[in-house]
Amino acid sequence: MKLWGGRFSGQTNEAANAFHSSITFDRRLYRQDITGSIAHAEMLGRQNIIPQSDADSIVTALKEILADIESGRLVIDTNSEDIHSFVETELISRIGNAGRQLHTGRSRNDQVALDMRMYVIEETDTIKSLIADVMKTLLSKAKEHTKTVMPGFTHLQKAQPITLAHHMMAYFHMFRRDYVRLCNCRDGADQMPLGSGALASTTYPIDREFVRERLGFAGITENSLDAVSDRDFCIEFVSCLSIVMTHLSRFCEELILWCSEDFGFAEMSDSYSTGSSIMPQKKNPDMAELIRGKTGRVYGSLMALLSMMKSLPLAYNKDMQEDKEAVFDAADTAKACLSVFCGMIDSVTFRRDAMRQSASGGYTNATDAADWLVKKGLPFRDAHEIVGRLVVYAIEQDKALDRLTIEEFRSISDVFDQSIYEAISVETCVNSRNIVGGPAENAVLESIQKGERFLQDENC
Repeated sequence: MKLWGGRFSGQTNEAANAFHSSITFDRRLYRQDITGSIAHAEMLGRQNIIPQSDADSIVTALKEILADIESGRLVIDTNSEDIHSFVETELISRIGNAGRQLHTGRSRNDQVALDMRMYVIEETDTIKSLIADVMKTLLSKAKEHTKTVMPGFTHLQKAQPITLAHHMMAYFHMFRRDYVRLCNCRDGADQMPLGSGALASTTYPIDREFVRERLGFAGITENSLDAVSDRDFCIEFVSCLSIVMTHLSRFCEELILWCSEDFGFAEMSDSYSTGSSIMPQKKNPDMAELIRGKTGRVYGSLMALLSMMKSLPLAYNKDMQEDKEAVFDAADTAKACLSVFCGMIDSVTFRRDAMRQSASGGYTNATDAADWLVKKGLPFRDAHEIVGRLVVYAIEQDKALDRLTIEEFRSISDVFDQSIYEAISVETCVNSRNIVGGPAENAVLESIQKGERFLQDENC
């Protein structure tokens, strides 16, 4: 018999029952559900709402149920309506009527809100740790490549020379923002909703502060209607994961390009590549492509949550059962992608010579030639026009700027002299940008040190 069956004389349609049930996916909340129930039972006994002996029996049995599930001795019955019903039914079967008192002063509405908040907090901590691993790997790679010159791009066209370290640190800062966002998300989830009941709290003299302290929450929800109908913390969590996936996908796209023969900047490790069933020469960056593809999956979870919540009246509605699979899948996907990405980027071989050669082409030093003219006293717009004409001439001659003779330079402007060659070497172009946030080696080393301090401060 269902826990709510007293009101009904007929049986639920078999198809409707299967459609209504959530046990197949919310079973993963068994630990949160039992932990929350233990704290609730302790509070009921402490407040003399139920006999202390019954509260003690409930707590002991719940701990045994948790141990049995985790050891495999107890298999969760998928015929149960949900994980809450399974746990309570199992409890009653073990200790009898004392178990029927567990649900005093609470509803499944505040119970599931509690479970989901606990789940999101735990998953947030796990994902923060994975992001920290990625940041550490990026810092390590950046340290190796402070002198590795490569072209920077805008519009996927060569723009100005930078270093691979500078490029790595750009992604470090993306993931740092992800880490901070997840910290804020965790703070939003860290409010204890138990005691809100179905929507209007309870008449029993419960002690919400005691339960909050036992479960380790930072605070208590302040409105019972809001507490049971709020899924902002789920939306925010998956939104944060969507941005994480955006950053993973962007870097994976670049790695895919860099590993192509046309770029030749990098080679993927065999451990993170696959081959072709028909073309024996192929080495495909499938892991990077999968991460790029799974990004859309996490976006889909976010859109599902937003669409589910957009028109729900207060308070709880059955629609909200759809929050779990979206949150679970987004978390699982992000964790898998972060784990694979960290190993993949750590094992990539970067081809310094190919990057350096590419940085020398495409007139990436044109801006520096214009800056040199400005330092000689020309207005920037005049300098920009002169160098533009110089580039047109160089293209016609099929020459790089630093391969032009001084006579060719002076045919465009008599301001040019021999010092132009030093000014437009790619190393000078990089290291003359020695400001905070710039690509010069000293600036990047300082950025790396700041990154290490951040991770140290966060105890990563």
